[in-house]
Amino acid sequence: MKLLRISTGFLLIFLVVQPAQVLAESALRVIESRVNRVLEVVNDPSMKDRTEKEANVQSIVDEIFDYTELSRRTLAVHWNSFTPDQRKEFTDLFGKLLRRIYMDRILAHTHEKVVFAKEVKLSENRVEVESQIVMPSRTIPIGYRMIVRQGQWKVYDVVIEGVSLVQNYRSQFRGILARESPEALLRMLRQRVS
Repeated sequence: MKLLRISTGFLLIFLVVQPAQVLAESALRVIESRVNRVLEVVNDPSMKDRTEKEANVQSIVDEIFDYTELSRRTLAVHWNSFTPDQRKEFTDLFGKLLRRIYMDRILAHTHEKVVFAKEVKLSENRVEVESQIVMPSRTIPIGYRMIVRQGQWKVYDVVIEGVSLVQNYRSQFRGILARESPEALLRMLRQRVS
């Protein structure tokens, strides 16, 4: 019985301490490590196959992005007009669309230097990590807006040269949803992804 209490005590300590350890890593360190991993894949000379590179980059990106939060913020007030099944499909399609659009750009950024500056607190559980892509001819500022989800920092928006990905797509989708149904938007996304 005493052994059971001691084992239970250690388990409780582990469960209580574990979330603190997860958050001990700052949002800046989390995104910096993922971006560096992406750059390692992109610049890996042994990885000649583009499909293999894309798959590796996608797995890194997928582990850091919160596509549901990104989708919810993009649809904003229209999120509630989607059924749960439509929300899930929108999140899947929107994630695929973003991956497709940005994959070429990611793979084109070979040998550029990415410098991470600082973390700016936006709220109790949200921050923006400021960074820059440094190229010979210019510097591109990029902000990663991140939120704590289940004890981990996840990206829910990217701001490139002052333009928010979420706000950009929000204005496009708002215009469509002002005259069309959620199903019509899903149909358009299905066509763009296929």
